Amino acid sequence: MAPTKPGIPRLREKLHFQRREIIDDGYGNEVSGDFATVFTAAAELIPLTGSEPVIAARLTGVQPYIIRIRSHVAARQVATSWRAVDARNGSRVFNITSAANIDEKNAYIDMMATQGVAT
Repeated sequence: MAPTKPGIPRLREKLHFQRREIIDDGYGNEVSGDFATVFTAAAELIPLTGSEPVIAARLTGVQPYIIRIRSHVAARQVATSWRAVDARNGSRVFNITSAANIDEKNAYIDMMATQGVAT
């Protein structure tokens, strides 16, 4: 296996990115429905450790992560109302708290997310 360059993400995970559907309640009102998958992408999951807020969150059963994926049109639409679900283990749900194009080159999107919080 050839060594990788520093800074190149290891996109080993597969995540479904989901948002709530907007449905009609039968009375002409739009309400939030179930989560539906918008796209699936290879991702790198980077668990956060060390800082005081991270340690406090972990004590309450919440693990913060950085989710890194390649940037594309659908990925740039991800918002805080979305979630990511592990494609290999549906019980691993990550609630997205922010998304940003850190390098400003549209190569990758980094998302802050937490695992262990009710959706």
